[in-house]
Amino acid sequence: MIVASYINLKPEMAHSRTYEDFYKFLGTTPKMMGVMARMNMNNTATFLTEGLLNVYYNQKTVNKFQPINSLQVEWNMEIDFLKRVPFAAAPTGNGAGGSDIVMYMTERYYERFDTFIIEKSGQQCIVKAVPQRKADNFWEYIVQLLDSDYESILDSNACQIGDTTRFLSNVMPEYHSEGYTKVQSNIEKHRTWIKESRVDISMSSRYDAFEEQFIKIAKGDNAGELKEKIFKLNKAERDLLDSWYTVKNQGLLWDKSTMDANGKCTTFTPDGRPLIQGDGLIPQYQRFAGKMKYTRLDISVIDKVMEQMVDKCDNPTGNHFMFTVNKVLWSQINTSLRDWLKLWGSTPTMIYSKAAGTSVKADNPLKVGATFVSYEVSGNTVTFMVDNAISKYYPDKGWGLCMDLTPDMTTGNPAVGAFTLKGKEFISNKYKGVGFENGEVASPVAGGKLIVSGYYGIAAFAPYKSFILSQN
Repeated sequence: MIVASYINLKPEMAHSRTYEDFYKFLGTTPKMMGVMARMNMNNTATFLTEGLLNVYYNQKTVNKFQPINSLQVEWNMEIDFLKRVPFAAAPTGNGAGGSDIVMYMTERYYERFDTFIIEKSGQQCIVKAVPQRKADNFWEYIVQLLDSDYESILDSNACQIGDTTRFLSNVMPEYHSEGYTKVQSNIEKHRTWIKESRVDISMSSRYDAFEEQFIKIAKGDNAGELKEKIFKLNKAERDLLDSWYTVKNQGLLWDKSTMDANGKCTTFTPDGRPLIQGDGLIPQYQRFAGKMKYTRLDISVIDKVMEQMVDKCDNPTGNHFMFTVNKVLWSQINTSLRDWLKLWGSTPTMIYSKAAGTSVKADNPLKVGATFVSYEVSGNTVTFMVDNAISKYYPDKGWGLCMDLTPDMTTGNPAVGAFTLKGKEFISNKYKGVGFENGEVASPVAGGKLIVSGYYGIAAFAPYKSFILSQN
């Protein structure tokens, strides 16, 4: 005989499972929000900030970052590597007989007497004159091929738009009068904005009376003993919390800033109220990350991503990167690594095993296969992490962002950090009308709301140390 009993349940009785317990827990110790972030690690941006406690509060006592006003934060970043500079247009001239070549690049990075290498061809050039600005992101360089016999000519196929160059060194004549230090010329000021988000759930008081119950389905066994079969959580409060973390995580990842370079808002409500937010993590990385498109993923593509990441690190080995991917790329990575593993000539024990003391039967089949959560090559390791927000944004093609999460050895900053206002990172409110409980009410309507709101922003402290891989 199946028995269904309906039992009133106070939220406090289900410790560690109800919204009420988490709310009280957070209200007592705000930094323990990391526990909640770890519950759902596929919310990457939330986990990298709250889960690892990399959260900074915008208040007067902050000395590592400069609060400009209540919602804006600035910091300086020193680029300690020599970056690649792409061509903005095809060059003029081929350098035959030591003749001058006019090259066009996206920025003024090289100076007179600097030498650089064209990455596709390996040819080297020297800058012979001060670069000239022709337009935004368009600089003209007069260069000469480095050649001992004047017999080389420029390989123009390696100098098309988007092809890259890399700084090598410089060479000075007698009575030289100037010099440049690349690291010192690459001090940058970065800025982020803190925004406010909110989620609500409305309900009638009658719905609330039944929603705060759980259904226990049991069946009678020996001597009338009851065995619990199904347990239903308080759905509205859990949905509210899930919705909050979805809104927050997707904002931390994908937001585009509504603020211009002068700190003026560009987006307003119809009645003139500013809608303030800063860039999310991915737009910050997209401005500086290396990028590559692929048609079919194989191990050589992953190796190329690793090679590009290592080029931006202080050490050639011992680096650990995180590769945040969508579901499509996650599946492709596992398929590629599985195919690659076959080339190692696996022994039978690597592909066949069973639990000790059991036999292979229909109800106890062998499990064949593997899940690849990380990959190591040349002394460097990458760990893969699937993110639902990226999967929603790119549902049909592979896409991933590789990040170096090593903390800065000079400042001690993590690679990724969140900013919020003290005491405003997570605010829970209940708006109750008639019919919920005895006592004063806020509304004569037999209904109410559960509300969660908060302030947050995110910063990529080392956006250059990143790489974006996307499928054609």
